[in-house]
Amino acid sequence: MATHKDRTEDGDDGETMVRTRLERHYRAHAGWLGRTLRFRFGAGAEEAEDLVQESYLRMARYADGDHDRRPRALLLAIARNLLRDHRRSAAWRHSAQVQRALEPGEILPVEPDQAEQLLLKQIILGMPALYRDVFLLSRFSAMSYADIARHLGLSVKTVEWRMTKALEHCSVQLRY
Repeated sequence: MATHKDRTEDGDDGETMVRTRLERHYRAHAGWLGRTLRFRFGAGAEEAEDLVQESYLRMARYADGDHDRRPRALLLAIARNLLRDHRRSAAWRHSAQVQRALEPGEILPVEPDQAEQLLLKQIILGMPALYRDVFLLSRFSAMSYADIARHLGLSVKTVEWRMTKALEHCSVQLRY
C-alpha cells in the first residue's frame, strides 16, 4: 500500500489528477466559455476573462466525476451564476452611489468616461418623486414589482403604472 509520501513522489495523488483534469478542460473549453460570456451574456472582454478563471477555480471544488460528465454544462452554470452575482453586486453599488447623489448637497464624482452616468443622474433627478422611487428600486435594487409594492405599501398595478410613467419620462428626456 502506498503512503501519502509515495503518492506525492510519484505524482499520482488525487490533487495532481484533479489539476490535470482541470488543465485539460481549461485548454478545451476556456475559449468557448469566454466567447459565450461575451456574446450570449454581454460580458466585457476583461469581465469574461475574470469569470472564466473564477469558474475554473470553482469547478475544482466538485467531485472528480462531475468534471468529465458534462464539463461545458457545469462551467456554464458556474459562470452564469458568477455573472449574475457580479452584476447584482455592481447594481447594488451603483444604486448606493445614485442614492448618495440624490441627497441634497451631495455631488456624485463624475469621471470623464462616465458622461452617461451624469445624464442618467440628471434624468432621474428631473423625474417626479412618485416615479423616481419606483424606478430606482426596480432598476438599481433589482426588486420585482411585487417587492416594490410591498416595500412602498402600494398595489402592484400602481407600481406598474408609475414605472410606465418613469420610463416615458426617461424616453422623452433621451430624445432631447
